Amino acid sequence: MLRPGGAEEAAQLPIRRARALVPVPSPRPAAPDGSRASARLGLACFLLLLLLTLPARVDTSWWYIGALGARVICDNIPGLVSRQRQLCQRYPDIMRSVGEGAREWIRECQHQFRHHRWNCTTVDRDHTVFGRVMLRSSREAAFVYAISSAGVVHAITRACSQGELSVCSCDPYTRGRHHDQRGDFDWGGCSDNIHYGVRFAKAFVDAKEKRLKDARALMNLHNNRCGRTAVRRFLKLECKCHGVSGSCTLRTCWRALSDFRRTGDYLRRRYDGAVQVMATQDGANFTAARQGYRRATRTDLVYFDNSPDYCVLDKAAGSLGTAGRVCSKTSKGTDGCEIMCCGRGYDTTRVTRVTQCECKFHWCCAVRCKECRDIVDVHTCKAPKKAEWLDQT
Repeated sequence: MLRPGGAEEAAQLPIRRARALVPVPSPRPAAPDGSRASARLGLACFLLLLLLTLPARVDTSWWYIGALGARVICDNIPGLVSRQRQLCQRYPDIMRSVGEGAREWIRECQHQFRHHRWNCTTVDRDHTVFGRVMLRSSREAAFVYAISSAGVVHAITRACSQGELSVCSCDPYTRGRHHDQRGDFDWGGCSDNIHYGVRFAKAFVDAKEKRLKDARALMNLHNNRCGRTAVRRFLKLECKCHGVSGSCTLRTCWRALSDFRRTGDYLRRRYDGAVQVMATQDGANFTAARQGYRRATRTDLVYFDNSPDYCVLDKAAGSLGTAGRVCSKTSKGTDGCEIMCCGRGYDTTRVTRVTQCECKFHWCCAVRCKECRDIVDVHTCKAPKKAEWLDQT
């Protein structure tokens, strides 16, 4: 779904390019009015042809920071709005953490959807990272926005506690005495500074959506918030006991981030239960997409559009199709050949797989293993028939 104004921007860009391509004529004697009219008509047709043949613009995103690694140069990152570029220039060390977080949440996204038709595939050398699939306000887009926001919170919070950033450190608010179901304890150690991570992630990630202020931006802001709160949800309490023989008469405790996999698992469940909504007339909130649908809560992922089936290559929808994807012959789930291949059938190839086996520890200090060779069948989805494929491209 293109945002309002996107079509005008897409139209203006090709026209500017077309003007650069039209050669400037040398001065000539005045031509009759009929010749001038014909020339103007020809030029207009030429510009219209360029407008129709050049591809529509796809918005870029800060997600591309993950592809840049340590070479984060704020002026060269496509897709940043002015507020994001200001934060990037002011906090270059945090941007490195944002890049690490981007790589982490993309890996987690691909893990969560590894057995699904849409498997969170990124597009090489594409500033949009995921291509046109994110233009649709689908539940896949809802998941990506949520986990990307969560990834930034997790990466910055971790970097603060590990002393990698000059602007933050351990959580300054966990001081004094507290208690839990096991009794009283003293705050100590280095609690992860989730407050700073959430605050910076909100300022940076939400900046583009707050500038646009349309229905899609409202959806993205909601899902961004779901991602941030998911990280906070899985903070854990870690303690160290003090006393004779570890009797734990005194405890020192601190808050620590859980492994990011727990956040990914949680958001994956939220994806399964995502709520389809529509924006209210004033554009300030959501309402159920259809009568009888439940209302979305603050912890629900929300989306507007139904997803494509992702069965075949569809450039307009950003679908890569499932031809050639590995599937399970025996599974009845989404990784099974029947569902993954969309009923097209599958090919079976017999391959030799080499693995390490019979590993033994040898003093001191090595582990030696044998190489075991197994012959296994690998099942891959058949490609659609040519006519069916052409209908979708």
